[in-house]
Amino acid sequence: MRYIYLLIILSLFSCNNERTLLLPEIENAEITEVLDVSPAYIFYDETQPDSTLLNRKNLIITTNWLVNVDKRLTLKQAIPHIKFLQDKKRNAEMHKNEDAKNYFTCNDTSIGNLGFLEFTEINYAKKDTSNYWVGKNHIYKNNYLEIHFKDDKNAFIEGIVNNQIQPQLKFTHLLKTISQIVKEDSVTLVCNFNEELKFEDYISIKSKLSKIESDKINIDSNEFIY
Repeated sequence: MRYIYLLIILSLFSCNNERTLLLPEIENAEITEVLDVSPAYIFYDETQPDSTLLNRKNLIITTNWLVNVDKRLTLKQAIPHIKFLQDKKRNAEMHKNEDAKNYFTCNDTSIGNLGFLEFTEINYAKKDTSNYWVGKNHIYKNNYLEIHFKDDKNAFIEGIVNNQIQPQLKFTHLLKTISQIVKEDSVTLVCNFNEELKFEDYISIKSKLSKIESDKINIDSNEFIY
């Protein structure tokens, strides 16, 4: 009932401002309940220079934040606003709540209600400007796989596992392919996303990655936009 109420509030907010926000869709979300929340909205708005409009009027630093991003936006459009919200909470000096988290709000089609993906610890960076890649073999102890996502159906893997260079490998079944590569030692997955990727596809990919249960596979908290 709580989530139906939230949907109604979202609809009313959109209608009163003559705006429509289309939430990205996922299935079988691991998180379906978040309490003590504040909402933020990133609208698709063609009248704006970057086609986006951020509304964050009701955000309270000490609460969990539900970030509602229109699925039609590209990462190039949405990520700057998402980073702005992250920095606002991370840099708060007063009334800071270390337990408060950030979530993307989604439409979980498997239950006909809301589902949520946490992104509190995610750090977004432009791949071509980040120094994070310097000496990456040393950082990951020669056990890493880079995943390059063009969209939610086309991607390829490359990296080093057990001192063996993995050739570029295009795949359609993400989890199956990774499990075939990772046999014994722990491996870090480093995700790279094309900036023209739609937010709907980004959430679809994130949802798939969240279902990896192997204790040998670690997903790096740094995500690179190229």
